[in-house]
Amino acid sequence: MKYISKIFTLMLVGTLLYSCDDFLEEEPRDEISLDQFFEEPAQAENAVNALYAIGAPQMWSAGGVYDGKRGMYGQYLSGFFDNEYKGQEPHIQFAQQLTLNGINIDGFSNSIWSDLYLAISRANSAIKYIPDTPGLSEADANRLMAEARFFRGFAYFQLVRLYGEVPLIEEPYEALEDLYIAKSPIADIYALIESDLTFAVNEGGLSSSAMVNNNYRITEGAAAAVLADVYLTMSGEPLNQDRYADAAAMARRVINSGTYSLAQHDVVEGEVDLENSAYNKIRRDEALAQEYIYLIEHEVGISTSTYPQYAYPVAYASEVKYAITNGAYQPVDEFMWGYDAENDLRAQNKQYFHTTFVHSEDSISTFPPTPYIWHEDDALFQTATSGKDTRAYSYSEVLLIAAEAIAQSEGVTAEAISYLAKVRSRAYWKQDEADIEAALNGLSQQAFVEEVWTERYRELVFDFKLWFDMIRTRKYPLTSEDGNGEIEYVNLVGQENTWGQTFQAKHLLLPLPQREIQRNPKLEQNDGYTE
Repeated sequence: MKYISKIFTLMLVGTLLYSCDDFLEEEPRDEISLDQFFEEPAQAENAVNALYAIGAPQMWSAGGVYDGKRGMYGQYLSGFFDNEYKGQEPHIQFAQQLTLNGINIDGFSNSIWSDLYLAISRANSAIKYIPDTPGLSEADANRLMAEARFFRGFAYFQLVRLYGEVPLIEEPYEALEDLYIAKSPIADIYALIESDLTFAVNEGGLSSSAMVNNNYRITEGAAAAVLADVYLTMSGEPLNQDRYADAAAMARRVINSGTYSLAQHDVVEGEVDLENSAYNKIRRDEALAQEYIYLIEHEVGISTSTYPQYAYPVAYASEVKYAITNGAYQPVDEFMWGYDAENDLRAQNKQYFHTTFVHSEDSISTFPPTPYIWHEDDALFQTATSGKDTRAYSYSEVLLIAAEAIAQSEGVTAEAISYLAKVRSRAYWKQDEADIEAALNGLSQQAFVEEVWTERYRELVFDFKLWFDMIRTRKYPLTSEDGNGEIEYVNLVGQENTWGQTFQAKHLLLPLPQREIQRNPKLEQNDGYTE
C-alpha cells in the first residue's frame, strides 16, 4: 500500500487548521481549531501529511481528462501544445491565442491561486505549532518542519513564476485583522523560498534515499533538486541575481549523493532493445528509484491518475476500456521539429511519443504524435484505472541544471560537458558518448548553454518545464522543419507563436484571478491586463 492512502485518510482533518479568536461561542463540531490541534505527535504528522496532496503537487495532479493538468497551461501558452477538447475548455484557446485576461480565465486561474494559498496557510500553521507539540521528538519535529517548509517554498515558487509579485504570508490566519495583504516584491518572495528550501536541505535531517524507498516522503535529494531549480531561475529573468554557483552546488549535492542514476537501455547482440529502452523502463515505472527525484504519488481509488487517457487521441476511446480519451497534450509539428528525427530515440515511435495503433494483424492506423510515456497496457486495456506515479523532478533534469549552472559560473568545463553528454548520449543511441563530448568541447559559453536549453526542451517535455524556461531566459525556441532538430533562440517578446499570435511583455505572467482582486482591495492586476 502506498503512503498516499495514509495521507488522504488523514486529510479528513486537513480543513481543520483555521480559527478566529472568539468568532463563535461554541466550538464547531465539524472542525478542529488550532488550540485543539497539535496536542500530540500524530496531529503534527497529520498536518504535514495533508500538504502532500494540495498546492504545488496539484500542478501535476489536479485537472480532468478534458482540460489536462494545471502544469500544462504554460505549455499551451508557449504555443507548442494542443488539446483536442480546447473548444470545450476555452481557457486553453485563450492561452494559445494570447487573449487571456483576469476575467476569461478567472475560474481556472483561481483554482490554482486558491489551492496554492491553501497549502501555504496549512504549512504556516504547521511551521508555527510543530515546535511546541507535546511529545514530539526533536528529530521528528525537524523532519516535519523541513517537509512543511519544503511545501511552502514550493508553493511560492509556483506562484512567483506564474504571477510575479504576490502576497507574502508567513503566519497562519488566526484572527480577522490584517485579512487583506498587498503584493510583495519578487526578491522578497524568493528570499522566503530560498530560506524554506535551505532549511529543508540542511536542517531537517531528511533521508538521503530516494522517495520511493522513503515511504514516499520528501527526501534531501528532492529538496536539493527543487532548490537547484530555484537558484537557476533566480539567475535568469526577472531577478538576474547570478546564483548559478549555488545552483551548481545544489545539483552536485544530488549528483554526488550516489542515490540516483540514469536508467540505461537494454542491449541485445550489440543493438538497443527498443522495447526495453530507458524511456520504456521509465514508462513502466521500472526506474522510479533511479530517475524520479521528486514525484507525485497516485493510488487507484484515492488519487487515481488520469494520464493514460492522454496517451491516445479522442477518436481512440472505443479501442480502450476508458469511456474517454483525449489528446490533451499533443505537441504541434513545430515542437517535434526540435528533435533530430533520425538520431534521437525519444522521437522514435513508442518511445517518448507514439503515432500508430494496431487494430489487428492487417489493420494499423496512424495519428499525430501523442505521449507514449503515459501509455499503460493494464489501465488502457484492462482496468480503466491507474495508480502510476508522476515525475516532477528527474535525475536527468538535475544533470542539465548542473551543466548550465557550471557553464555559467565556471565556464564550459569537462564536468559540464559530461553532464550534458550523459543525457544526450542516452537519446542519441547510435552515437558514442565520447563523440558527443568531443562535439560539445570547444563551444563558446553561450553556444554550450543553448545546447543545454535544447536538451531541456527535448528531455523534460513531460515535466512541464518549457514555459518556465522561456520566461527565465526570455528566449523563444525557433525550430525548422528542415533543421534536423536544431533550435535557434530568439527574443520571446515580439515573436509569433505557432498560432500566429505575438508575445507581449504582459504574457510573461498570468493575470491575477479577477475574483481575487474583488476579494482583496489591496491587490492590483498585473500590468497589461487592465486594458
